[in-house]
Amino acid sequence: MTPRRIDPVRAPLEGEVRVPGDKSISHRYALLGGMAEGTTRIRNFASSEDCRATLSCIEALGAGVVRNASRVEVHSPGWRRFTAPSRTLDVQNSGTTIRLLSALLAAGRFSSRVQGDSSLNQRPMQRIMEPLIRMGARIEARDGGLPPLLIQGGRLTGIRYRLPIASAQVKSCVLLAGLMAEGETEVEETGPSRDHTERALPFFGAPLIQNGARLRVRGGARLHGVDFRIPGDFSSALFFLVAGLLVPGSRIALRGVGVNPTRAGFLSLLEKAGIRVERSDATECNGEPVCDLQIHADPEVRRQFPSQISGDWVARLIDEIPALAILGTSLERGFQVRDAQELRHKESDRIHSVVVNLRELGVDVRELPDGFVIPPGSRVRGGKVRTFGDHRIAMAFALAGLVAENPVELDDPDCVAVSYPDFFQHLEGVCRR
Repeated sequence: MTPRRIDPVRAPLEGEVRVPGDKSISHRYALLGGMAEGTTRIRNFASSEDCRATLSCIEALGAGVVRNASRVEVHSPGWRRFTAPSRTLDVQNSGTTIRLLSALLAAGRFSSRVQGDSSLNQRPMQRIMEPLIRMGARIEARDGGLPPLLIQGGRLTGIRYRLPIASAQVKSCVLLAGLMAEGETEVEETGPSRDHTERALPFFGAPLIQNGARLRVRGGARLHGVDFRIPGDFSSALFFLVAGLLVPGSRIALRGVGVNPTRAGFLSLLEKAGIRVERSDATECNGEPVCDLQIHADPEVRRQFPSQISGDWVARLIDEIPALAILGTSLERGFQVRDAQELRHKESDRIHSVVVNLRELGVDVRELPDGFVIPPGSRVRGGKVRTFGDHRIAMAFALAGLVAENPVELDDPDCVAVSYPDFFQHLEGVCRR
């Protein structure tokens, strides 16, 4: 195997993998560490380019950042003493960074400009602009709310805000802004989404009041630094769980993986299908559940795995859908995804990216406005894959290469560095050829 060419395997996958630190949590702890007074020490910080971009932006606001391998220290005077960045803030390909960082910039007593790469600059930011403008920020963007964003920060006032759709990033943006605003800020959720921000806030000294779907924070918060270990990223672990299900006879162990229920929906799907994933060494890191996982290839997955993902399941599985599409090619009843319009606004249009590449590999998939349909009896023949510069498309179709009839070639394997720089090395480590 090379990162560019994935050859089919002829033997079960076997081995142990320790996936990188959770990207979503790493972003949040870096940003909260910048908002807090004192030193925040973070172990097992994500190795991704996205999270390095977050650290760079925090530095530009006046925090000191020291990084030694996967250990990070953030030394900050606190959000009240943020200074105007001397340059345009570059979040690269990180949608999480730009959406959460905008809250910090909105509360600063200065003007700033934030943008990403060519892909991110085509992703609309209206969902965060609306609540931040209601709180008192002045934000300018290109047509349709596209970056770069010009943010004139200042005094913010707390609001009550009902999320139009379930979104952990928008929810987190409003909560972070609320910590720096005058008065109380309340966010009402309209469906389930990741809750890493809510779990983190109390450890930084920011009381959070939760009443059903309503979350409240009080402004003027004085946060303090913490010492924290980031769990392994479930969204990265999922690629190995899917690989273990695709290749008969496989046994893969994953160490120290975060299994937050708002992230690990795939495990619930497997349980629903009667497929067991062994859990061991369960513990908790600052409110985040962590354990080891072991997957055994189970032929029943082809018959019992759900044939459709839709509704609330989409929010719980949004990052995992490209990999699930590869699993879907092996299912006896076929596989379809609905209600997933949000996939069109990720690092690529992931509905289109999945459909185009499955067709290139010989799968007769049908594209829908909100998803796709993979028919029963699909065969993955192999061929060339366009990653569209999207890390999750590259990793998902690398899995297709393991079980295709012929090799799969990726046009841009290096894009996996956005979230998982060692992915191909770890995948090769469990292959027995």
